[in-house]
Amino acid sequence: MGSKHGFDFYSILKNRLLFHRLNGMAKNTHQPLVHGIFDPATWTVTYVVYQQVGGECAIIDSVLGYDPKSGRTSYSSADQVVHFVREHNLRVKWILETHAHADHLTAAPYLKEKLGGQIGIGAHITAVQKVFQKVFNLEPEFKTDGSQFDMLLKVGHPLALDEVVGQIMDVPGHTPACVAYQFGDAVFVGDTLFMPDVGTARCDFPGGDAKTLYASVQKILSLPPDTRLFMCHDYPPTDRPIAFESSVAEQRAHNIHVHDGVSEAEFVAMRTQRDATLEMPVLILPAVQVNIRAGELPPAEANGTHYLKIPLNTL
Repeated sequence: MGSKHGFDFYSILKNRLLFHRLNGMAKNTHQPLVHGIFDPATWTVTYVVYQQVGGECAIIDSVLGYDPKSGRTSYSSADQVVHFVREHNLRVKWILETHAHADHLTAAPYLKEKLGGQIGIGAHITAVQKVFQKVFNLEPEFKTDGSQFDMLLKVGHPLALDEVVGQIMDVPGHTPACVAYQFGDAVFVGDTLFMPDVGTARCDFPGGDAKTLYASVQKILSLPPDTRLFMCHDYPPTDRPIAFESSVAEQRAHNIHVHDGVSEAEFVAMRTQRDATLEMPVLILPAVQVNIRAGELPPAEANGTHYLKIPLNTL
C-alpha cells in the first residue's frame, strides 16, 4: 500500500522487521531488540528494549488507560507490557518517560509495582512542574523539584542494559523537558518526530517552541543514516497500517515537515500556522496532572476518592 509521497511505509517496516529477526538475535551490542506495543485509544507506542531473552530491559512511554467520560482507569496496555516482560524472562531496570505527555497517562507506578525498575525522566521536568503547579493550583505539598521520580536524567548519564549503554539526548521544543533515549542504533524520539508522512509534533504547549524543535530534530537527523528511529505515536494520514519505526535516512528524504532542504524559517512558519488550527488533546488536563507526579494520582481527599482538576478558560 503506497503513500502519496511515493514510498511504502508498510513494506519498509516489514523489511526492517525481517532484517532484525534474521540478524538481531545475534549478540550485537549495537542493535538492541525492540518490542513495540500500540495503544489504539491514544495512538501511543510503548517500547520494551532489551539485548537478549533473560536480560535487562527498559520500558519507554507506558500507557495507563483512562476513560474521560467515566473517570475510570484501566491497565490493558500496561498488562501487555507485563506479559511480554515475563514471557521473555526480562529484568526491568528502567521505566523511562520521554516527557510529561499530554495525550495519555503513564502507567509507570503500576509497572514498577509489578516488575520493579526505576522511573526516570529528563531533569528539565522541574520546569514543567512549575508551570502546571500554577495552572492547576495544586496542593501546597506538591513539590516542583522532580522528587516524584526515581531519577532525573541529564545528558551524560549512562543507562546500562547488559552490554548496551544507553544515552540521553535533550530534544526540547514540543515541551521544554523532552528527551530522546539512544540504545545502540535505536533512538526513541518521543514527540519530536512522527512517521515521515505525518511530520513533527506541535509546539504550542506551555514552554514549547518551534525554533527549538527544529534544532532538536536536526540533532536527531545528524545521526548516522541507518540509525533506527522509534516514534511515540502514529497518526496515519491515509489507510496505511500503523507504523512506528523509521530511520534517519528515511526521515531526511521524506519527512513532510523537515526533509532535507527545509529551512528553520520555513519550518517555524509552517509549524506556527499549523499549531494555530489544532485543538487541545482530549486528555491533556488529566494526563498532565498525573504525569508530572510520575504517574501517581493526586492525593485522595477525606472521603478516600482521588480527584482531577479542570481549570476553566486557562489553556
